Amino acid sequence: MNRSLSIRSKGQSGEKSSNKHRFTMASLRGHQQPDLSKKLYRLIKTENHAIGAYEAAAKEQANIASQLSDWGEETGDDAISEISDKLGVLLAEIAEQEDVLASGLEESRGVLKQIRNTESSVQPSRDQKAKIADEIQKLKYKEPSSVKIVTLEQELVRAEAQSLVAEAQLTNVTRQKFKEAYDLHTAAIIERAEKQIMLAKNARKLLNLVDDTPIVPGDVHPTFSHAETAREVLNVAEDELRAWTPNVEPIHTNAGNLGTNAMPSAPVSTAQHSEQQYTQQSEYPTQQHSEYTRSNEQYATSSEPSVVGQEPVAYQTQTQAQPHSTTETSYATDEQDHEHARNVASRVLG
Repeated sequence: MNRSLSIRSKGQSGEKSSNKHRFTMASLRGHQQPDLSKKLYRLIKTENHAIGAYEAAAKEQANIASQLSDWGEETGDDAISEISDKLGVLLAEIAEQEDVLASGLEESRGVLKQIRNTESSVQPSRDQKAKIADEIQKLKYKEPSSVKIVTLEQELVRAEAQSLVAEAQLTNVTRQKFKEAYDLHTAAIIERAEKQIMLAKNARKLLNLVDDTPIVPGDVHPTFSHAETAREVLNVAEDELRAWTPNVEPIHTNAGNLGTNAMPSAPVSTAQHSEQQYTQQSEYPTQQHSEYTRSNEQYATSSEPSVVGQEPVAYQTQTQAQPHSTTETSYATDEQDHEHARNVASRVLG
């Protein structure tokens, strides 16, 4: 516990203030969050208030422990004076565990922020895809023969490629960080609970040292003779805290091969490779693959690792495996391009 055997104020009137969470204009940013991250933003904000409450509770409980010790000294009862002081030490240590819990929750909250930031970075790709799809539907309704439809359908395919990368990153980050965050969260709760249980049990041992046998007027209780036993209870409590080790259900993870760009670093299996090659050869000419690569290079957010050069799995280039060359593909007729774009867009839009 690393504290003295007494916590009496000894005439000190000043108290340190340590409110870590203050109101700022940044707390008004909630309405500016993308739709995808609004709920998690509110959860993180509410968690911040809860952490502040735990910190405030720790401060108040420590203050109560000190007041208990001071009151016991004023009673003039040697047993109450001694036990209230030692009990105050244990109650103050119980209060300190609230601060330990608050620290663990703050660490967990920081991990949740990584999910929130990823959600914010994915929202633009979703919006862009939805915007292009809406424009296509409007044009088909107003101007079914417009040549702009073909261009928009090609843009929709590229937006879909970007979205595949973004959604895969979001899924990977969300699952990994969700487990990590609540691993920290629940471990902090267990540590607080187990340590407070140990301290409370020792506090009950102190209470048993008080003789509460009723007396008649004129009689007095025997002189309190358990001061050494009370001191030994504190020593035992301190030793138990030092010897405490976490014994919790381990949280297993398979995210060890997750790369810095939130995508798997392991190579794609042979079956997936063959399926991708078939899809690419039957749907997309080589020239379009190069467009997807450039498009993906543009998809890099400030809040998450860059995915430059990382193509979505469904669109990975297999140029060498294709029997036809880039030169042959580039000579496709306008009619073929038009029909190809319509087919791809119809598959994307379902």
